[in-house]
Amino acid sequence: MGLTSKKVLLLAVLIAVALFILTIWLWPRLSHKNWRAVIGRIGLLLATQISLFASIGLFANNSFGFYASWADLFGQEQDPGVVTTYETGPHGTKLKMLGAERVSLPGGSRPEVGGRIEKVLIRGETSRINSLAYVYLPPQYFQPQYAKKKFPASVVLTGYPGTAEALYKKLHFPQTQHDLTKRKKTQPTVLVMMRPTVAPPRDTECVDIPNGPQTETFFTKDLRADISQHYRIGGEAKSWGIIGDSTGGYCALKMTMRHPEAFSSAVALSGNYKAPMDATTGNLFGGDRQLERENNLMWRQRHLPAAPVNLLVTTSKQGESNYQQTLNFIKQTKSPSRVSSIILDSGGHNFNTWRREIPAAMEWLGDHLKV
Repeated sequence: MGLTSKKVLLLAVLIAVALFILTIWLWPRLSHKNWRAVIGRIGLLLATQISLFASIGLFANNSFGFYASWADLFGQEQDPGVVTTYETGPHGTKLKMLGAERVSLPGGSRPEVGGRIEKVLIRGETSRINSLAYVYLPPQYFQPQYAKKKFPASVVLTGYPGTAEALYKKLHFPQTQHDLTKRKKTQPTVLVMMRPTVAPPRDTECVDIPNGPQTETFFTKDLRADISQHYRIGGEAKSWGIIGDSTGGYCALKMTMRHPEAFSSAVALSGNYKAPMDATTGNLFGGDRQLERENNLMWRQRHLPAAPVNLLVTTSKQGESNYQQTLNFIKQTKSPSRVSSIILDSGGHNFNTWRREIPAAMEWLGDHLKV
């Protein structure tokens, strides 16, 4: 059974309850002072506490989508499944399709009504990175009147480590896009949903690491080229936006500010403004102080020319650690960059807060993308 299976969670809860009852039932019998009774009490307490922590951990993982599988949890890689490969796109490049999923919407079984989510493997020719993505194609993509129309696209990123599935199962990006389009609040947009962890288990913070994974190149060049060749998407930066939460938010801002030729607009939901340096990231910059400074967005604003891009940042007055930094970032933003914000009175660094921000953020993003 999979890590995110409801059966696994239910089994963990049942074991925890059973051990709790067993502890109460056997405790009088284990009240003696001999070594067997002491070991029995210790064993029951440890087993009960471990089962309780496992239940809580599984529930939290199912709610927030930290890890997608047991292999993901333990830092092991899993090879992609054997799939059908076919020729498509204007240049005949091969795109590895891993299947399609029904969108959780009324009429979602019909692409022309609910759109479609396609699971694909993006293969980076320049970065040499391969990574999974879920591409949401809006209903208009399948409707006859839009048959020759190109669409704008938004890359949607999770935090670290994150699971791409959480973007449509928990944060409901396709459903929100569908609702906004239906109410004429935004334009039909293709969503490329994935996690920034494209070289797992390492947290690369979307950096081209010296002698390491070239993550920034993957997102700013390979992903856009591969997706544009296979879907009816505008190839210029004005047609491309990027939105992410937490680490994904930092990546969105950083890559748009550093590569305005790739993305014209970015949304950071509770994003940081510089990359952390810890056990999950390792040495991101290989001792290159200039590269480190250029990836620090506050330093970048103060010392480098601003790019002609649109930026949206979000935070909360209470509950978010980036509140003051966000205010400083807004204050430091120089023309020709343009900045907007969503600032809640309260809200933590979690899915519930981001679900409150996503509709307005996607409406803003749609207003700034052109084909």
